[in-house]
Amino acid sequence: MRDVLDELHRWWAQGDTVGLATVVRTWRSAPRRPGASMLVAPDGAVTGSVSGGCVEAAVYELAVDPAGPPVLQRYGISDDDAFAVGLTCGGVIDVFVERVSRTTFPELGEVVASIRAGEPVAVVTCVDPADHARFGRRLVVWVDRTAGSFGSPRLDAAAADDARGMLAAGRTGTLRYGADGQRRGDELTLFTAVYAPPPRMIVFGAIDFAAAVARIGSFLGFRVTVCDARPVFATARRFPAADEVVVQWPHRYLSEQAENALVDERTVLCVLTHDPKFDVPLLEVALRLPVAYVGAMGSRRTHDDRLARLRLAGLTDEQLGRLRSPIGLDLGARTPEETAVSIAAEIVANRWGGSGAVLSEVDGPIHHAGADTAAD
Repeated sequence: MRDVLDELHRWWAQGDTVGLATVVRTWRSAPRRPGASMLVAPDGAVTGSVSGGCVEAAVYELAVDPAGPPVLQRYGISDDDAFAVGLTCGGVIDVFVERVSRTTFPELGEVVASIRAGEPVAVVTCVDPADHARFGRRLVVWVDRTAGSFGSPRLDAAAADDARGMLAAGRTGTLRYGADGQRRGDELTLFTAVYAPPPRMIVFGAIDFAAAVARIGSFLGFRVTVCDARPVFATARRFPAADEVVVQWPHRYLSEQAENALVDERTVLCVLTHDPKFDVPLLEVALRLPVAYVGAMGSRRTHDDRLARLRLAGLTDEQLGRLRSPIGLDLGARTPEETAVSIAAEIVANRWGGSGAVLSEVDGPIHHAGADTAAD
């Protein structure tokens, strides 16, 4: 919903009804992940996408009727007719189509306000089965409160508890329950769209490579922080793409961020100083944290020296095995911009379980399952 948020809220605030289609489940090589949305406005205009063009025309027909009922529709590859509605990429997606208005979704204003303020919020919707009384009903979950109901206190409580766990992890996905919230049941499928603040990228080392990494990190949707102990280099003017520039010893800054729960399992850490007095104390902290990625710049000789120093500091082989060094994929990169692409490529591959190999030489699916993330 995030990708159609402005248009959705504009029509909702005017008292209009719009058609909203959301990807709620995917299999194999699906082009869009769960949470991707397409909006059909009262004037017929389309915003967003659920498949990158494969099934949009069919979804449009389901969403354009302002009086149409909610529906869950599955789309997949058609072997019999290449021109039939289906995903030619070979994937399968479930798309939930609903009408959104002030009547059907009175909590939307609060949800939009939370998303824009960076306050974590989850929208939990019953998307299966279509013949159940709870189909299409929703519960909105914040860390400290809820709104809406499925009509069952037990189901509301179970869904809120599990949605808060998904909020903490920044993970969008489905939950299964019995008709009255029984955790061992599977009669109901609830799609939980999680809207968490953007994941963080912390770049240590205020060098020219850091400026390029900050730009590509921002492009990928990270909230980017550049940190360096040297105030003459760590300036907002040198790093306009960064959300913040911090002048502090890197290991102290990271320790403080961890103590205040400001890094999580989605956070990526790029250590670009390649100076032992900065990066060894920093990596001692970083490799003990449950973050998504830790990469460090430097030559292979620098890497070997780092490992020796970190072993002396007491880090285990398992902890050291998490370090991506030399940082990035082998692209033959030379310039700061090319190096930033190499680093970003490794971060993306790590996130989704990609190999980094040339696709034309790899068999199997193009899109990897990876880990579910915050909703689009």
